Amino acid sequence: MKKIILLVLAFALLMALCACTKGDEPQKFTAYYFDYFDTATTIVGYENSQEDFDEVCAKITSLLNEYHKLYTIYNRYDGLNNLCEVNRSENTPLVVDEKIIDLILYAKEMYYETDGMMNVAMGSVLSIWHDYRQRGLNHPDEAALPPIDELLEAAKHVNIDDVVVDAENRTVYLADPEMSLDVGAIAKGYAVEAVAKELEADGITGYILNVGGNVRTIGTRGDGTPWQVGIENPDTSDGDKPYIEYLKLSGQSLVTSGSYQRYYVVDGVNYHHIIDPETLMPGEKYLSVSVLCLDSGLADALSTALFNMDHADGLALVERLENVEAMWVMPNGEQRYSSGFEKYTFEYKE
Repeated sequence: MKKIILLVLAFALLMALCACTKGDEPQKFTAYYFDYFDTATTIVGYENSQEDFDEVCAKITSLLNEYHKLYTIYNRYDGLNNLCEVNRSENTPLVVDEKIIDLILYAKEMYYETDGMMNVAMGSVLSIWHDYRQRGLNHPDEAALPPIDELLEAAKHVNIDDVVVDAENRTVYLADPEMSLDVGAIAKGYAVEAVAKELEADGITGYILNVGGNVRTIGTRGDGTPWQVGIENPDTSDGDKPYIEYLKLSGQSLVTSGSYQRYYVVDGVNYHHIIDPETLMPGEKYLSVSVLCLDSGLADALSTALFNMDHADGLALVERLENVEAMWVMPNGEQRYSSGFEKYTFEYKE
C-alpha cells in the first residue's frame, strides 16, 4: 500500500513539475510605438509574463527616447544640448552628452571608410531636399525639384573636417557657419545597437527590435530557433510578393535602404530621400540595398553608402569588412549578393 501511495505521490509530483515547466516556458509578446526617430518601432520578445516583457520594454523605450532627443536636428529641449543645438551654435564649442561625441566620431570614421558616400556633414544639402519633399507631399500640385544652383552652393559647406570634436572636453562645433549636421543615415542604427548592447549586458535575450526598418536581433527566439526576417520587395506594385528574401538571424542586424521608402512625386517621377553626394540628386543605381552584420550602426551607415556607390566598389568594400554581407536590388529587379549573404537565406513556406 505504501508503495502504491509513494508511486502516486511520485507521479503527482512529476506531473506538477511538468506543469510548472510548461507554464514557465517563455511566451511571445509584441509592442508597438510611434514616438522615436519619427518612425514606427516594434519590439518582440519572449518572456514568462506580460509584466516581465513590459519591464524590458520600459527600459528599451527609455533608452530610445534618450537617443531620439539627443540626435534630433529638428527639435530643441529645455536644458539639453542636442544636435539641433549644435547646428544652431554658430561656431561656439558646445558641451554635449558623450553619446553625441561617440556618434559623431563614429560617423566621421564611416565617412572615411566609405570614401565620403555617408556624410553626416551634408545637412545643408539634405535640408533643401527635405523642405522641397515636405512641400511636395503637403501640396502635390506645387511639387518641384530644388534648383541645381541652390544645391551646388549648399554643397560647398559639407566638409566633414569642419565638424570639430574635442572628446576630452566633450565639445562639438561647426567651423563652417553655413554647414549643418544630418545624422539620418546612421543615428537610428547607432541608437538601436547601443540599446541592444545594454540589454545583452543585462543578460536579456530573446528579443528583436525594429526601429524604422533597422532590425537588430538579440539572441534567438524563445524556443532557441533563429529569428525569421523578411526583406521588403522594393517593387511595391507587386502585391503578391511583399518580401523578396527571408533570412534566419541570431544576434545579427539587418538594415535596408530603398528608393521606395520615402519619396515625393514631381511630374510623375518619384524622387526619394537618399541623396548621392556626387550628383546631389537621389541615387539611381539601385532599388534597394540590404546590409547584414553584427552591428546595427554599421549596417545603417553602410546601407546608405552602398546605395550611392557603384556595385563593384560597394562589393569590394563589403568583402573587405569582417562579418558583413549585402544584397543589392538593381533597377531591373535583379538581385546581387556578397559572397556569404545567401547562407543566411531560406525558402519561406506559409
